[in-house]
Amino acid sequence: MNLYSMLAKRNAEGRPVRVGLIGAGKFGSMVLAQARKIAGYHIVAVADLDIGKARGSLKRTGWQEDEYNATSFSDAMDRGKTYVTDDAADMCAFEGIECIIEATGHPIAGTRHALMAIDGMKHIVMVNVEADVMCGPILAAKARKNGLVYSMAYGDQPAFICELVDWARSCGFELVSAGKGMNFQPEYRYSTPDTVWGYFGWSDEFVAKGDFNPKMYNSFTDGTKAAIEMAAVANGTGLDCPDDGLAFYPSGLQDLASVFKPKSKGGRLPKNGLVDIAASQEPDGREVLNNIRYGMFVTFRAPDEYTRDCFEQYGLLTDKSGWYGSMWRPFHLIGLETSVSVLSAVLRGEPTGSSKEYRGDAVATAKGDFKAGDMLDGEGGYAVWAKAIPATISTEVDALPIGLAHNVKLKNPIKRDQIVRMSDVELVDDLDVVNLRREQVTTMGPASEADK
Repeated sequence: MNLYSMLAKRNAEGRPVRVGLIGAGKFGSMVLAQARKIAGYHIVAVADLDIGKARGSLKRTGWQEDEYNATSFSDAMDRGKTYVTDDAADMCAFEGIECIIEATGHPIAGTRHALMAIDGMKHIVMVNVEADVMCGPILAAKARKNGLVYSMAYGDQPAFICELVDWARSCGFELVSAGKGMNFQPEYRYSTPDTVWGYFGWSDEFVAKGDFNPKMYNSFTDGTKAAIEMAAVANGTGLDCPDDGLAFYPSGLQDLASVFKPKSKGGRLPKNGLVDIAASQEPDGREVLNNIRYGMFVTFRAPDEYTRDCFEQYGLLTDKSGWYGSMWRPFHLIGLETSVSVLSAVLRGEPTGSSKEYRGDAVATAKGDFKAGDMLDGEGGYAVWAKAIPATISTEVDALPIGLAHNVKLKNPIKRDQIVRMSDVELVDDLDVVNLRREQVTTMGPASEADK
């Protein structure tokens, strides 16, 4: 039975799927835009530290005021309305909610919210990839121990890449690589909130008219978001990050199978089983033909000659040998599609991608030379970008995850392109999350696997 039929049955029985949303920003707003159009799908509450912003998001996405005028969680459930609150802890504790969507984008808060949801016996759809890449494997393990689903968000790229990987493996193809498209040049790594708009080609006047967050857009530009998402995909699929970070190979649709295969077979990958990025620009700045800037892909190899012949007969885009093929999804609609994750968790008990293993990390890497006493300002800032590397390497050097690089002071000088170590910074705040991260490294990292 498919999700829509299962939901229709629940709705006919008067048992809607009851959901709580934490974070009413862009992603959360897109969740809200579709939620009221899905029969049997009830957003019981929206939690945001800025209640006015949350109400504004509801209004902007077409909700009528009487649809979100509930005075409590219980009132919302009883009347089929929505309660707006600034208390995520109370939301996670409320028994009537079945699934929490965490969409704040803040790694520390997101980790805490996930723990609250697990304590409250709620499934979690973790939109917050920033938290997931830092502590997702241990959060997922804690959720599973409680019989709960911890899921990536359908609509966002990591979940779609995991879906493509699952498709390739379920078909019996030999998985070679997985990734996404992105606009990137090597110099973008050193972009700051002051320079980012130039890379978008936006004037000061254009920026002034919009509600644009320069740090957020800079994290997209400098490769940090790509590192976060690809490390999360590694944790969700068992693939690996490249040893020295993502390579951002320029590639269009017609070239994926030729580029994303091992060097020993004429491609550009150091080995099979890696995640990486298909850049939408050539090194000289020209746009790549048929690029997949907003898409996701997998490459795979035919297991035998018969399958290779079928690739040709049915028009699959392959390399010249015909042995390597690719499959892709051209777009993702983020929050507009996230209900699929919620319904899969509640109705099927299945995630749409989940950080099952600790295989990859997104680690803080210096954008310049800094001295002891300087402050790091996290993703999209002036000081660091994130590099996606294998957990074997990050644990060996005790690398600082990008999610812990917000507002921390350096104890040691660091050089441009140097990976920042945990011992290089003063970690005096958020020790609950720091300790959870250390628990993940100790219990799920390479050293723990070697001891088994």
